[in-house]
Amino acid sequence: MAQSRLLVFGDIHGAISSLSRLLQRLMPTEDDTLLFLGDYIDRGEDSRAVLDLLSNLEQLHSCIFLMGNHEDMFLKAYSGAEADLDLWLNNGGLKTFLDFDGGLPPDRHVEWIRRLRPFYETETHYFVHAGLRPGVAPSESTDMERLWIREPFLSSTYDWGKRVIFGHTVQFGGPLVMPNKIGIDTGAFIPRIGRLTCLALPEGRFVFSRGRSKKLG
Repeated sequence: MAQSRLLVFGDIHGAISSLSRLLQRLMPTEDDTLLFLGDYIDRGEDSRAVLDLLSNLEQLHSCIFLMGNHEDMFLKAYSGAEADLDLWLNNGGLKTFLDFDGGLPPDRHVEWIRRLRPFYETETHYFVHAGLRPGVAPSESTDMERLWIREPFLSSTYDWGKRVIFGHTVQFGGPLVMPNKIGIDTGAFIPRIGRLTCLALPEGRFVFSRGRSKKLG
């Protein structure tokens, strides 16, 4: 009997082709859980198609969806001031705006985004979009830090008690692997050099939208 898997996906950013190809490679079963680290929209080829696919996917599989900073920017733009709209549009939101035929996503997508989680944890790992504040317990990190932090998190060797799996910061050349953290945003939206990464647990294997899979060493 096949072991159930936790399939952890890095930032998608509208890269619908990479997402579809990676799902075909993984062939999730009804026993698997799919966990997405956020940043589903903006910048890439078709954010509308990504949201449609993810919404349909949770009807077929057990799925966990985390909030990314781009979803946070979108929600503030959706109900906030003009400055919030400008911030979102200037950080890749304009592409999403165009993907929805020059308008904002419909209510069903907005409500889906509002339900995204700030973080998730298992007995062995913490899962978060951007990272955690070094030197304090994970529960003491703010939502702003979970969504936006880079340094001092990226270079920190602090032990949070469990390994942290995160996205947000593009890792060129492959996932970032450190004893205390693993970064799996590999720039799926970037033409020619980017790809979408999934970390399959507990096996500990990276599976990519293109190229050979790689064992977590």
